[in-house]
Amino acid sequence: MDLHKRTAQVRKRALELGFDACGFARAEPLDREARRLEEWLFENRHGSMEWMERHFEKRVDPTRLIPGTRTVISVIGSYHFRENLEYDSKNGPPKIAKYARGRDYHKVFKQRLKKLFESIRSIVGEVSGRVFVDSAPVMDKVWAERAGLGWIGKNSNLLNKSFGSWFLIGEILLDADFRYDSPATDHCGSCTRCIDACPTNAIYEPWRIDSNRCISYLTIELKEQVPDKFRRDLEGWMFGCDICQDVCPWNRNAREGQIDDLRPRKKMLTDDPAFWESLDETKYEELFNGTPVRRAKFPKLKENARITL
Repeated sequence: MDLHKRTAQVRKRALELGFDACGFARAEPLDREARRLEEWLFENRHGSMEWMERHFEKRVDPTRLIPGTRTVISVIGSYHFRENLEYDSKNGPPKIAKYARGRDYHKVFKQRLKKLFESIRSIVGEVSGRVFVDSAPVMDKVWAERAGLGWIGKNSNLLNKSFGSWFLIGEILLDADFRYDSPATDHCGSCTRCIDACPTNAIYEPWRIDSNRCISYLTIELKEQVPDKFRRDLEGWMFGCDICQDVCPWNRNAREGQIDDLRPRKKMLTDDPAFWESLDETKYEELFNGTPVRRAKFPKLKENARITL
């Protein structure tokens, strides 16, 4: 089977599994990104996320992560749903980032990627590789950009003309060849709305994020309490933040997603402050079991809710 045909069949199967787009990139060292990452780490822009320092060589070269890798297949799946828009237009704090209101995307994507991997074996023959969903040193946004699925915006999110930035990314690393897509081109132009809107000035330069100031980092990754100097700037966010995405022009007419597991759970869309004030560990387990919000342990989330209220 020629490369064009096998690539088309795999892409078709990815869409059948619910992904919104699928692209293919040649596996090779990321020399330019390696220099930028090294500088970012040296400046301690990653805060307390020590795991960003580990496996540097594997992070910037998939052939070192999995020897023999020749292709990086990237997929995206949208979590943009009408229910999120309706809730956000009517309700205030405490707020949870839209991606975290449904089922844990790690599980949702991994199940589908494993099925896609098996389909690839039936199409291509015996291949070796692994699936990844934000769970290993893989620069997912870079590979998705190289696979033509979007361009990295000034807020460091991947942007797509059809889906804006309301989507998540997964990858398969394979030891087989495909017809590779052309990298996406930048379509942000002179727009700086994401930079201007960030209340903590976390986007200190276009395409550069200081995690120490990012609301998502402060409310999720930072194990300590949110520092006093940032508490007034949270703007109601208790888990994650959507500010730089909400103001992005490419998100105005973004298409809705089709993976129902990523839809927001109705019980999470509450506007009753008393609910959050009375949140205990039992309610926490019932409400957030199987969602990304579990990444913030109960004491951290409870404190975040108290601050925003």
